[in-house]
Amino acid sequence: MDGAEKNPGVVAGLVRASFLVSAVYAESARDHGLTHQQGHLLCVLMSRPHRMTELGTTLRLAKSSLTELVDRTAQRGLVRREPDPSDGRAVVVVLTDDGASTAGKFYTDTCERIAEVPSALDEGERAALADLLGRVVMDNTVSTIFLDWDDDIHPPA
Repeated sequence: MDGAEKNPGVVAGLVRASFLVSAVYAESARDHGLTHQQGHLLCVLMSRPHRMTELGTTLRLAKSSLTELVDRTAQRGLVRREPDPSDGRAVVVVLTDDGASTAGKFYTDTCERIAEVPSALDEGERAALADLLGRVVMDNTVSTIFLDWDDDIHPPA
């Protein structure tokens, strides 16, 4: 942003920040041989296996789109479908060993890249930004697609 451009308002700022983070996320996914949707899927599955219906809700995908995503990701050997132990009629999607390894590397690399986005902010500004973003996310009940980055283990750059 040059000196002549003023700060955007809340709406433009959120949209532009979303675009910026999406671009960083997509670049990281490409560098790991993933589509951004596959990156989302792997990150969601890092916490635990999910039923297809849960995944559709979390990822905000129609059933046919989710089925295609899981099929493509399974063909790459990153996920597999298993019978749900609590309901034999349902299936859960789980990470394979290769999928867990890929997810871990993708997640770590993506966190490091996204942590660089607000690098011009000092520690207090970063804390305020985290607080405000957390409130926006919680107030709007956004699904957990990406696990929290542990600042004690992986401090922001």
